[in-house]
Amino acid sequence: MGKQIKTAITPTRTEDYPEWYQQVIKASEMAERSPVRGCMVIKPWGYTLWENIMGALDGMFKATGVKNAYFPLFIPLSFLEKEAEHVEGFAKECAVVTHHRLEKGAFGKLVPAGPLNEPLIVRPTSETIIGESFSRWVGSYRDLPILINQWANVVRWEMRTRLFLRTSEFLWQEGHTVHATPEEARERTQMMLDVYARLAEEFLAMPVIKGRKTASERFPGAVDTLCIEAMMQDKKGLQAGTSHFLGQNFARASEIKYQTAEETEEYAWTTSWGASTRLIGGVIMSHGDDDGIILPPKVAPAHVVLMPIVRKPEDRIKVMAYVERLEKELKDTFYHHRRVVVEVDERDIGGARGWEWIKKGIPLRVEIGPRDMAENSVYVGRRDKGHKDKVSLKRDHFVGDIVNILDEIQDTLFERAQSFRKANTIAIDDKKEFYEFFTPDDLEKPEIHGGFAMSHWCGKDQCESKIKEDLSVTIRCIPLDNPSENGKCICCDSPSAERVVFAKAY
Repeated sequence: MGKQIKTAITPTRTEDYPEWYQQVIKASEMAERSPVRGCMVIKPWGYTLWENIMGALDGMFKATGVKNAYFPLFIPLSFLEKEAEHVEGFAKECAVVTHHRLEKGAFGKLVPAGPLNEPLIVRPTSETIIGESFSRWVGSYRDLPILINQWANVVRWEMRTRLFLRTSEFLWQEGHTVHATPEEARERTQMMLDVYARLAEEFLAMPVIKGRKTASERFPGAVDTLCIEAMMQDKKGLQAGTSHFLGQNFARASEIKYQTAEETEEYAWTTSWGASTRLIGGVIMSHGDDDGIILPPKVAPAHVVLMPIVRKPEDRIKVMAYVERLEKELKDTFYHHRRVVVEVDERDIGGARGWEWIKKGIPLRVEIGPRDMAENSVYVGRRDKGHKDKVSLKRDHFVGDIVNILDEIQDTLFERAQSFRKANTIAIDDKKEFYEFFTPDDLEKPEIHGGFAMSHWCGKDQCESKIKEDLSVTIRCIPLDNPSENGKCICCDSPSAERVVFAKAY
């Protein structure tokens, strides 16, 4: 047998990927399950990551003219019923409030009292409640466009949950816009998809495919849904953001009308678009290894941890003075519009200290002891390299070059993920080969099979449904940059004009 390689996380990704995912979140102190079934507590390390993602997105939204607002958590049931397809799509996921107070019942137990005149839905999404406001805000073409975003929580009552990827309550942003023409609304739909793609690739180092959802996968009530799809390390797809052209469906349901320049009354055209804390799950599964998570520097909660090495009490004052000066120098450096964030870890817990920061995914670990001080150096470990791969750098060089080092880590993570996706994306034209591609020989290790299959599809719902039923494989998207290409449907052999992305997905 070969030498056993020590890892910080057990099981490893190849041994049990779903369990690795749960353990890596626990080890990195990103989040934990809450006493409320299906919900989670996001701990400071995870929430700071979310704040950094929010900051990047919020800046890009505002650069396109979007303004933030806030709307109620509760939606009257009658509002959802106005748009039939919408209520049908979310009915099974709704949490419903029927009473407005508690009172003591038999044996002193608290029981619901004061039934509401109309049940309230805890928002699964806010098109209908925001549409009611828009119907009052819009009177004339001069009021348009309206470009609104809200940062909020939503509730979708999930039966099978997984931290960050699928929880009953999660955090997200939802954008809602109103326009005078369908062309302007479609342009906004595409614009916001491009924003999500930029966030994923430039900030999260997560390569994505921009595409269009099939009719069966569209947002309930939408005319068209655009999405970004990423490949995780178990070769499954992850929908990382969606942007919806709603046509006039929600405008009609909410009576969002405007007077044109010709003094006629028309229904407006609307969009909605959203991304959630699911992105954190995407970051973990795109970059993590068997030692823990690996965080892209542009969104990492901290960039550097300084770990003083003090073996003799008499060295402490000198070492800490050196560390504090270095900390100040690093904090005075800007990395992509924010100061370099530095953690100082003085705990005397031996090698466990370094392992904890490896598991947390901090980009740079810096050890400093008397020998390093004597040479005016620092001892640096990069999270994109092995835990033993550390180098001694002159202090001035490290401080002066830290931006380049962080950029190198950012680029390395993106290139790795891109190479992985490329290696596991294949064009398949034969049905037998297609079924074998998604059917593992070893049911204990399904991750050795699968990936993204680029195959032809005739456009029929029954073929899409058949493949989903047989293989639990869905059409992730129809790529927007698809070249026209004649072929035969992978399911029924009917003519097809383009390939689509088939994959198993979260």
